[in-house]
Amino acid sequence: MVGRDVLEILRRIRGKLEGGEFRITQHAQQEMVEEGITLGDVIEAISNGTVLEDYPQHRRGPCCLIVGETADRRPLHVVCTTDLPVVIVITTYEPRPPKWVTPSRRRQT
Repeated sequence: MVGRDVLEILRRIRGKLEGGEFRITQHAQQEMVEEGITLGDVIEAISNGTVLEDYPQHRRGPCCLIVGETADRRPLHVVCTTDLPVVIVITTYEPRPPKWVTPSRRRQT
């Protein structure tokens, strides 16, 4: 996360969500349906979440992984763009083993 202010990134993402300036990709929508995640859950997780990983050089453009909780304390990961006029939610899912030891810690490989 060197070189980018993740708090500023998160502030901008939250501002865009509040202004309705966001899109959900088809992939994210499919994941939401499969995992029983609502749009409200995604917004809540971003609203109280933190940037877990920042990908400024991602091949599809700068994005980040946010970890947060829904209103009922369900942990969620949300991957979204960081440098576009509109926030694009790329995917969202509940972090689970074996890939995730905790919602904030990947399993060692």
